[in-house]
Amino acid sequence: MDTPIAAGLALGTAADLLLADPRRAHPVAGFGTVAGALERRIWRDSRAVGSAYAVGLVVSAAGLGALLDRGTRRRPVPRALVTAVASWTVLGGTSLGRAAARMRTALDAGDIAAARAELPALAGRDPRALGADELARATVESVAENTSDAAVAPLVWGAVAGLPGLLGYRAVNTLDAMVGHRSPRYERFGWAAARLDDVANWLPARLTAALTVAVAPLTGASAAGALRTWMRDGAAHPSPNSGRCEAATAGALGIRLGGRNVYGSRVEVRPFLGTGRAPVAADIGPAVRLSRSVWLGAAVLAVTARLVRR
Repeated sequence: MDTPIAAGLALGTAADLLLADPRRAHPVAGFGTVAGALERRIWRDSRAVGSAYAVGLVVSAAGLGALLDRGTRRRPVPRALVTAVASWTVLGGTSLGRAAARMRTALDAGDIAAARAELPALAGRDPRALGADELARATVESVAENTSDAAVAPLVWGAVAGLPGLLGYRAVNTLDAMVGHRSPRYERFGWAAARLDDVANWLPARLTAALTVAVAPLTGASAAGALRTWMRDGAAHPSPNSGRCEAATAGALGIRLGGRNVYGSRVEVRPFLGTGRAPVAADIGPAVRLSRSVWLGAAVLAVTARLVRR
């Protein structure tokens, strides 16, 4: 039984629920600054260099977690507090919900310019030509995908590996966002970061889909629809993980996700997930409620896992 880690995960989850992300001096932003500066110095159009870059930064972050873990192993209160701060730092479930709520407010007001300005906080696609319904779809897809990335996955890795898991996972996910996307600059250099993120999110994404099925009735959504669409459409998405989350959400809400996405000069036409109608602004609120229920369920599982661990 590891009560201090369990208590820290619970406290960190409560802090994120009540306070969202730290507003100033966010450690993840600091990590991103260091990673960006290092990338500018060592970048080569090379998988080997990119792999060394990604692995080195992830090992450094996990190593810091290991030092904190070792230093507090025989001190339960500091151990719980350090875990709580780390958990709060790496979780982003509430901030995700708030960003989606701002989008809903702008769309309800008919302020497309404001809604387009909100999209970069949620998704990397180009918002300039998107109308209200496409902005709503992008928001629901982001909420579905990032429920795993921003909340469920950190909790899973915190349950599995404690402090090293929390910090190591956030390093992986941050590097994927920075250099793991497809572009001429990062096609080779960012390959390792993207593959590390795929591996780190394989289990959390499927747990997210399973929890979507489990908690759907609590939010007025359809468990049967979530399970059916996850099983049928989850593997159709180009990502090995995101499709599971998006398909389960689409089925739970009775909507259809997927379609044409523009990322700068790159266009992707993704298969449809679900057989319902296209999403609209009114679907953002139910998606956020479903997301919150999923990641709070994941927090309960993570805390329980640490309590029963020997």
